[in-house]
Amino acid sequence: MKVARLIPRLLLGLIFFVFGLNGFLHFLPTPPMKGGALDFVIALVNTHYMFPILFIVQVLGGVLLLAGVFVPFALVLLAPVIINIFFFHLMLAPDGLPLAIIVAALELFLAGQYRESLGALFSR
Repeated sequence: MKVARLIPRLLLGLIFFVFGLNGFLHFLPTPPMKGGALDFVIALVNTHYMFPILFIVQVLGGVLLLAGVFVPFALVLLAPVIINIFFFHLMLAPDGLPLAIIVAALELFLAGQYRESLGALFSR
């Protein structure tokens, strides 16, 4: 059962580490956007704080997942990011929806694997 946790954890960690670093270093090309997706991204860029915070959270979450330390914390940290990625692609940029679904599925699978640690979040 350890492999069932290891592979999804490393895959999700790698995705967030690479895309988070890309936010700072720009080594991957950004696909062209139009319409509402472009308007939304421009609005976030104009805040001058949202993207740096987003990329820091992605890198931190990715590092924690890759290192295998504080994994439940990393899953909680990345959950709002994943929700926003999923709905951004669902509503504004459907070309990225397949990867968003994979990322959401990895998060949900790992949350299930770490449910004993996350259970306290859902108790009264």
